Amino acid sequence: MGKIDITELSRSFGSTNAVASVSLSIADGDFLVLLGPSGCGKTTLLRMIAGLLEPSSGSILIDDVEVTEKAAKDRDLAMVFQSYALYPHLTVAKNLAYPLRTRRMPRDLIAARVAEVAKVLEIDGLLDRRPKALSGGQRQRVAVGRALVRNPSAFLMDEPLSNLDAKLRTQTRQELTALHRRLGATFVYVTHDQVEAMTMATRIAVLNAGQIEQVGTPQEVYDRPATTFVAGFVGSPAMNMLAAHVSSEDGMVRVDGDTLAGVLWAGSTPAIDVVVGVRPEHLEIADRAPAIGLSALAMVDLVENLGSEQVVSCVIGSSRFAVRAPRAREVGIGDAVILSVRPELVHFFDPRDSRRLEWYPDEPAAADRPVTALASA
Repeated sequence: MGKIDITELSRSFGSTNAVASVSLSIADGDFLVLLGPSGCGKTTLLRMIAGLLEPSSGSILIDDVEVTEKAAKDRDLAMVFQSYALYPHLTVAKNLAYPLRTRRMPRDLIAARVAEVAKVLEIDGLLDRRPKALSGGQRQRVAVGRALVRNPSAFLMDEPLSNLDAKLRTQTRQELTALHRRLGATFVYVTHDQVEAMTMATRIAVLNAGQIEQVGTPQEVYDRPATTFVAGFVGSPAMNMLAAHVSSEDGMVRVDGDTLAGVLWAGSTPAIDVVVGVRPEHLEIADRAPAIGLSALAMVDLVENLGSEQVVSCVIGSSRFAVRAPRAREVGIGDAVILSVRPELVHFFDPRDSRRLEWYPDEPAAADRPVTALASA
């Protein structure tokens, strides 16, 4: 078992709230990623779960047992640090065995457990080496193995791939994902790298300024961001956002912004100011403005060739938009282009609190019915 329940957990350093009243439930077997920029409180939150940092307030339960005031050694959690924290004078086998030796397990059981874990992680041929003779990826696997050998309730990982080069990071990321599937154990993983979060997590908790902005599957966080912060942080390039106004005209709902305008669908709605969001891959470089959908006249000021595609940076009025486009669509710096997006791919946010807004049709079961209201999600 490895269920973790956090209720109104806070931690202050002087007058600074590093974590502010965070509540979060982590199911047994979850691969939960704590995602956010540097200084958002994700490592502080992880260290409080691990028992390495005392919370200012709130509670932590592991498998329904209160552990808020328990020492780290009594929580049955395994921590994998960014630095790996291997003992340089010990062999791989002795590094793996160390947590079991401190528990005074019989030698034959220790040897069997070390051999089992080494085989799972494919480091059984490295048992006689010392850390200095290992590659970065091998050291990382030894660090995971030292946590795994204890068979803990959950694994806590603090940016364990940040010291690896890009190729090795991709390989090790895949290995950790496969390991999670094989073990079915609970992983809580801290990173600022959204690619790691999107590819590894079963659920993502996005943190900002010590608070959780959204918790959901990678698909939910990407496709339906709860706030403008999540929309801007998750995705590369980030979601394009623009202030606009929604209103009704001649029986149609329409949007008007800084040169971005168009008709969404038939219906009516109260007039409201919004922030319009569009993912770069959902924008198209069109030959003409569509009858239904949003469009804008833009000027190309940068083209980045990514091999399989290109990212086209465009200026729309006083705003800058990024477009992911196929290489076959030839554009050059200084070109005037029309950008368009289909109505169902447009996101809306409330400019007052940055929360996501949703359209509610007359008949919720029919997505193509006329719109009658816009409300916070």
